[in-house]
Amino acid sequence: MNAKLSAGLLVTALLATGCGGGTASGSQNSSATPKVGLITKTETNPFFVKMKEGAQKAAQANGMELMSAAGKFDGDNASQITAIENMVAGGVKGILITPSDTKAIVPAIKKARDAGVLVIALDTPTDPQDATDALFATDNLKAGELIGQYAKAAMAGKPAKIATLDLAPGISVGQLRHDGFLKGFGIQEGDPSIVCSQDTRGDQAKGQTAMENCLQKAPDINVVYTINEPAALGAYTALKADGKEKDVLIVSVDGGCTGVKAVQSGQIAATSQQYPLKMAEDGVKAVADFAKTGKKASGYTDTGVTLITDKSVSGVDAKDTAFGLANCWG
Repeated sequence: MNAKLSAGLLVTALLATGCGGGTASGSQNSSATPKVGLITKTETNPFFVKMKEGAQKAAQANGMELMSAAGKFDGDNASQITAIENMVAGGVKGILITPSDTKAIVPAIKKARDAGVLVIALDTPTDPQDATDALFATDNLKAGELIGQYAKAAMAGKPAKIATLDLAPGISVGQLRHDGFLKGFGIQEGDPSIVCSQDTRGDQAKGQTAMENCLQKAPDINVVYTINEPAALGAYTALKADGKEKDVLIVSVDGGCTGVKAVQSGQIAATSQQYPLKMAEDGVKAVADFAKTGKKASGYTDTGVTLITDKSVSGVDAKDTAFGLANCWG
């Protein structure tokens, strides 16, 4: 495939997904340069910005050309399908993807794998997980469990009135974090201590609205679990407007720089930090190895998670915000 056609396919992919993309240096001789694709949920979330940065860096280091695309919003399965199809047509050796809809994306992934493309999920496993060749991700169940354990210990026996500000139905990463929080707190779904549950899609404005709705339903909420830090900051805004920000414990997941600063300032009590740069770097290296040797990555690789807080509690391992800021993203 000549460089002109390759570039045309890339433009097609980016127009179809409404997102930015890039190629590594040396793409003028693209027919001789192995290609790797990166498809994220969005291009605006700092988590995925850092993931793309890691992929670009690793692609250059491994002599590969990067094709990138993203959904227009979190949950945009159609754009991700289009991106997969265009990347396969563009001759990629492998595709790294954070699936927006973990079930609906599976047929498109199967077509890519049937065409000989290595497909690795980053951050979010598909449903079923073995729909991809491999998964490089945070243990999201553990991430949720850590903040659940922290919240339980921080409450020190005080009766909990919990609001869960979740992601959206059918997205495995959201379910795993939610389930992990409940496990860490020592309760099950349906426990009477859970007084409100709302979906936020990980969005700050939706997080604020969700918290407002929960406060109307249960004004005595004293623990808030959030799917990520934008949702947590939205919840904090709603609590502050109601004069309750000092009475409610907020815990979250992600470990972006904005989130860690919110822990440092006391807006969020604790967060579980994950490492998108490592996910992308390890994923690109796996595709580079496949391009060179034909050996496919397989199974699950845990890219790590760390509880970040400046108010440590007994029995839960944690690092302070100085560590968090040194390792954050965004």
